[in-house]
Amino acid sequence: MGIIGGGPAGLLLARLLHRSGIDSVVLERRDRAYVERRQRAGVLEQGTADTLRDCGAGERLDRQGLVHHGIRLHYGRRSHRLDLRALTGGRSVVVYAQTELVKDLIALQLADGGPLVFGARALAVTGADTARPVVHYAHGGREHTLTCDYVVGCDGFHGITRDAVPAGTRRTYERGYPYSWLGILAGVPPSCDELVYAHSERGFALFSMRSPTVSRLYLQVPNGTDPADWPDERIWDELDARAATWQPARGPVTAKSVLPMRSVVTEPMRYGRVLLAGDAAHLVPPTGAKGLNLAVADVTELARAFARLKDSGSAELLDGWSDTCLRRVWRAEHFSYSMTTMLHTAPGQSAFDTRLQLSQLDRVTSSPHAAAELAENYTGLP
Repeated sequence: MGIIGGGPAGLLLARLLHRSGIDSVVLERRDRAYVERRQRAGVLEQGTADTLRDCGAGERLDRQGLVHHGIRLHYGRRSHRLDLRALTGGRSVVVYAQTELVKDLIALQLADGGPLVFGARALAVTGADTARPVVHYAHGGREHTLTCDYVVGCDGFHGITRDAVPAGTRRTYERGYPYSWLGILAGVPPSCDELVYAHSERGFALFSMRSPTVSRLYLQVPNGTDPADWPDERIWDELDARAATWQPARGPVTAKSVLPMRSVVTEPMRYGRVLLAGDAAHLVPPTGAKGLNLAVADVTELARAFARLKDSGSAELLDGWSDTCLRRVWRAEHFSYSMTTMLHTAPGQSAFDTRLQLSQLDRVTSSPHAAAELAENYTGLP
């Protein structure tokens, strides 16, 4: 098995395959230090956390991860708590930085897994519709080939694996959003012990964390925003304004970045013996915390399908894998879209549209049925 991409999806797939006795080679274009410091999402669904524990990657997760049994929706100068555990029959989420998750999976792969090649830049995949597809890649100043039974592209939205699927056989659905997120890391304890999703006429804000001593905070900003235009004092003042009823603790800002928001789905996720997983196949706006969790679900289902093929010779799960994943993907896309449009203030938004948002927030925070629907999607559908 050839796996292109050494992020969470590629590394977890390699780990799951290894535990089923299936060999793989992971090609990652960046060096190890870069991969282990990439800042990404850090909210793990119940099923994601369980999968990591089951494959041996749960020791630090259980020791350092922050289990959250609720989230808060803040609007109209009031904060409303949704009890995730009560609304879902016991499910919760874990805040655990993706950087730490990647470190755990790399350590496992290097300890007893198959080859993990850093600095290997994939150039192309050929022979997708043959029994032996080939990955062409550059490493150490030379070009190489890797001939595989299957190739799985875990190389993200800008990766090359999707190009192995002929344009006439795939379709991409896309939606853009008229705003982005300015995200910061700050060396200060979180102001709240649970995530706070704040709606305001000034725009959305998210009060999150990476650890008991590091806050992760986001502000809705216009598309094309330059982080340099947001000095630290301006960021903290705007967070204060959008919180309205409390002042988040201030501290040194250690990182700033702007995250564009879009929804993208490519269908199908398989062509011949080339398969697309995670961001290579789909993107979601980060409001619903679904990106990493969808990638984990993709590769968990894929590992099960390959294990069935190896053990019984049945390709039934593998043949249905794309359709199985896409049902979950579209549900997550709808949830993420709903959360995004409920909480963000669009440019030029009318007072009527704002009242519709507030009405929906009132519905979610006052109806057990609406709250349970949000909680079930947030913690992860079975």
